Amino acid sequence: QVQLVESGGGLVQAGGSLRLSCAASARTFGSYSMGWFRQAPGKERELVASINWTGVSTYYADSVKGRFTISRDNTKNTVYLQMNSLKSEDTAVYTCAAAPRGFGATTQGRHYDYWGQGTQVTVSS
Repeated sequence: QVQLVESGGGLVQAGGSLRLSCAASARTFGSYSMGWFRQAPGKERELVASINWTGVSTYYADSVKGRFTISRDNTKNTVYLQMNSLKSEDTAVYTCAAAPRGFGATTQGRHYDYWGQGTQVTVSS
């Protein structure tokens, strides 16, 4: 069982930055690939970024490429999402999730077994 707790969300003006953190309870954090998803009101959940267990392989949705960076620190059991140049359309609840590392930086939501509670990000224009 892996518990995931997100932090770092909040209200920011367009063009600003936020860094989200997701702390995992598992001692075997390195056994998991990690992903950041988001869901805006009235929209489906979408994968924003994912990272494999070593941190070498990453994936970004086209909408965030060049603005967001996913990273992880396996010594701290934490994955991060640095969000720069935020836009109003980035407003959503952001949730981190863990998948068995064999899937790599998977883009398939069904591969993720553990989910956090989410943190709200609101970008004002």
